[in-house]
Amino acid sequence: MSTKQTEKRPSVLSQLYRGETNFQFIANRRKFYLASGIVIAALAVVMVFKGFVLGIDFAGGVQYAVPAASTSASLEDVENAAEAAGAEVGTGQVAGSGDGRSYIIRVGELESDQSTAVRDAMAAEAGVGADSISVSEVSATWGAAVSKQALIALIVFLVLVSAFIWIRYERRMAIASLGALAHDIVITVGIYSLVGFEITPSTIVGLLTILGYSIYDTVVVFDKVQENTAQLLKSRNQTFAEAVNDAVNQTLMRSINTSIIGVLPVAALLFVGVGMLGVGTLKDLALVLFVGMIVGAYSSIFLAAPWVVDLAERSAAFQRHNKKVATARAAGEKSEKPAAKAADDEDEDDDRLELAKTDDLPLELLEEPVKTGSAPRSGPSRSGQSRPNNAKKRKRR
Repeated sequence: MSTKQTEKRPSVLSQLYRGETNFQFIANRRKFYLASGIVIAALAVVMVFKGFVLGIDFAGGVQYAVPAASTSASLEDVENAAEAAGAEVGTGQVAGSGDGRSYIIRVGELESDQSTAVRDAMAAEAGVGADSISVSEVSATWGAAVSKQALIALIVFLVLVSAFIWIRYERRMAIASLGALAHDIVITVGIYSLVGFEITPSTIVGLLTILGYSIYDTVVVFDKVQENTAQLLKSRNQTFAEAVNDAVNQTLMRSINTSIIGVLPVAALLFVGVGMLGVGTLKDLALVLFVGMIVGAYSSIFLAAPWVVDLAERSAAFQRHNKKVATARAAGEKSEKPAAKAADDEDEDDDRLELAKTDDLPLELLEEPVKTGSAPRSGPSRSGQSRPNNAKKRKRR
């Protein structure tokens, strides 16, 4: 009785660890586009109709910190007292815990006597001395200056990132990375509008942080894409989309590890620090980091790399290459006839030259001399190939 040993197929986790998975990210990219489009459209509606809760640093106004450790008054009671005194309450939150617990009440701009009246009303409601309530005033002009500086920082960041990717990689990769960053920004700020968290300077710092994280993950994927496609036009084994899909699968484990390592401490900060311990001053930073890291990992895998494929396949050079791959597969040929091979070599040179002119050629190919159809090729010369034929003719005579 003969026994056949069947080779055990590695598990998905083992394939993932080795970068041997074959998930069809590129083939199913339209589904990911649709999912992101639906989410962005829904959040856009939320942003338009619900708006944002701007912190005192951006909107201007007065902030009161009311000690709440020894009072039985709730946050809502203190807010009602402030409104009864003539203030327009913007937001209120509980900060700290135990003896350091306090109510943070933010109201619009007030005159000096109005501010004093509001403080006295809240102190009476909370049963604390008026002097124990700290008051911070921020003018709307200063808040506008902060907003302007935040916008400038964001623009500078995007310009520098685009320039780096354009120089280091390719133009289409710079365009795709900007699209992914825009996707991350819209979803993150849309979540802020949805949950009603305040937008503070901490939010802006967190937003710039997660954009840096997102571009880092995207660059890792692009680096592998460039490696896989550097010699693509010299073979008939893969299309550009297939090479990019392999690159995403090969870097998938690294992307997952990076995301988990980054998200876990942020999740602890958000759910434990803010949710359980009540450290309300951390929630602005924690939420933007938590949402941004998850969305950034998603966009680098499911959006940035597929967008590179869409942009590349608009090039006539890659369109011709894909047709050659399809023809070779249909014919089932492993090797080409000499005449067909020579013609393909000339087309390959034309494709590489076209990509070099349109700034779509990978750096590895730019380092090699770009050949043209009339340039000499390696191997035996044409004149060397004709001499044996002439010698045979003379022998026949």
